[in-house]
Amino acid sequence: MSVGQSIRKGIAWLLVGNSGSQVLQFVFGIVLARILVPADFGMVVTVQIFTGFVGMLTSGGMGQSLVRAKAVTDDDFNSVFTVQLVVGIVVFIGFFALAPWLAVYLEDLRYRDLIRVSAVSFLLRPYAQTRASWLNREMQLDKRAKVTLSSTALSGVTSIAMAYAGMGVWSLILAGLVGALAMNALYALATPLRLRPRFDRDAIRLHSGYGLRITTNEFLAYVKEQSVNLILSKSAGPAQLGLFSKADGLSRLPNRLITPPTGQTVFRAMSKVQDDLDQTKYMFYRTVALLTVYIGPALVSLWWVAEPLIEVLYGRRWLPAAEPMKVLILAAFLRPVRTPSAVVLAAQNRLGEEMVALAISLVLAIAACIVGLQWGLIGVAWALVADATFLAIYYYVLAYQVLPTRFMDLLKALAPGLLLSALVGLVLAGVHFGFAGRIKASLPIVYLVILGAAGLAVYLVGFFLFPIEVLRSESRRWRDASGRALRAACRVLS
Repeated sequence: MSVGQSIRKGIAWLLVGNSGSQVLQFVFGIVLARILVPADFGMVVTVQIFTGFVGMLTSGGMGQSLVRAKAVTDDDFNSVFTVQLVVGIVVFIGFFALAPWLAVYLEDLRYRDLIRVSAVSFLLRPYAQTRASWLNREMQLDKRAKVTLSSTALSGVTSIAMAYAGMGVWSLILAGLVGALAMNALYALATPLRLRPRFDRDAIRLHSGYGLRITTNEFLAYVKEQSVNLILSKSAGPAQLGLFSKADGLSRLPNRLITPPTGQTVFRAMSKVQDDLDQTKYMFYRTVALLTVYIGPALVSLWWVAEPLIEVLYGRRWLPAAEPMKVLILAAFLRPVRTPSAVVLAAQNRLGEEMVALAISLVLAIAACIVGLQWGLIGVAWALVADATFLAIYYYVLAYQVLPTRFMDLLKALAPGLLLSALVGLVLAGVHFGFAGRIKASLPIVYLVILGAAGLAVYLVGFFLFPIEVLRSESRRWRDASGRALRAACRVLS
């Protein structure tokens, strides 16, 4: 199997797992938003500010080092697992002891028990993380997809049942632990790894060096994101944070469905050919082009239907999230450039340069958020757009310095997706101002269906008929895949 075929197969399976998981979470989130109140979601986000931050330290970035390394043994996996488990135990004890003080700081004693129970996940993560790294390295991504879907489904059903039982915010916390337990059990069945304590100094030294740089970068990105959440939680309250979190989540949805599985698969492929810069360049621009083609038009459609989408899915009390969501969509347009650039830097072990970009971004985002608060949630959203613009430019400049490339190559890669996005946007604007806008407030679900159908129809026409090489090759693959699926269905029915 060629590198290109391996990448496509890997992305396909990760899309099944990631996209399926995101869809399930989206559906479960709709149900939960109608049972729970924004403050419940805001409290969970506040807990995650602390637990998520420390969660990065328990992995130490060594899982990615296992995936990137040219050769590893069971001792490598067991040594990484041992370090992660020891750190997880220490973190759990620390959170258990500090929870009362954190609850006082957050001015709500309920946080004490919420934080303590959430910290149990640190005892479970090392098992799942190590086995997930093994599956990524072996490109057995079909198994990972099945584990992800199964654990997400169980967690979602559990959270809805608990919410209906009146458990409030606890329905979100406890369901997460149920999903983590299920994930661990399924990963144990999916991999041959028999994890046991092992401390190999050479293995730890090898993976901790790369892992430390990964962790530092993840730490900086996480601190930035959670600093914004903490500022909102303390200044505006959990309800406003819940609204902003929903706006942010919806604006990122198209990227979350496609970008992470693409990045993970391309990272492994670029790591295997890290000495071949021409091959790396081809993968980079191909990834930029395809991400823009698939994500850009979806973001345009989301912008047009933001208000009716939120009202239909979550109810009118969530409508204040619509305007910040439309602003944040502008930041989401930059991900198809930033993510592939970050993959190039990781595969080439240029993480120190990325660290500088993230450190600057941290300061910029916090300062811009504090200033933006004067204009409420919309001001904070614009602050994040400014930060995203800076990061996309900086990351591409770093990748540009690594690869034998020209700026015109980037424009060529972006052109098909931007053309499709512009076409979808123009048609949706025509439909809105032509007749649909008059029913937007009175019949939001009808407006949503009309614009959704129009956007999809225009996208499909452009995707299959535009005489652009990237679109021609992609549409040909979709036609071939559809033909194979149809023939298989006919054989089954006959």
